[in-house]
Amino acid sequence: MFIIKKPESSNKTIRMPNELIEKLEKLAAGKDISFNQLVIQCCEYALNDLPKEE
Repeated sequence: MFIIKKPESSNKTIRMPNELIEKLEKLAAGKDISFNQLVIQCCEYALNDLPKEE
């Protein structure tokens, strides 16, 4: 049976330097994705590449 799932998400306000926002907005527009989706992907990539602590 096909079940539609909605991913859970929450709102969170963050502050970023204006230059970073501008770079991310330009990149998102060039890749035809939302600013939000780009930030999520950047964060997930960074977290996945952190060195493993022992």
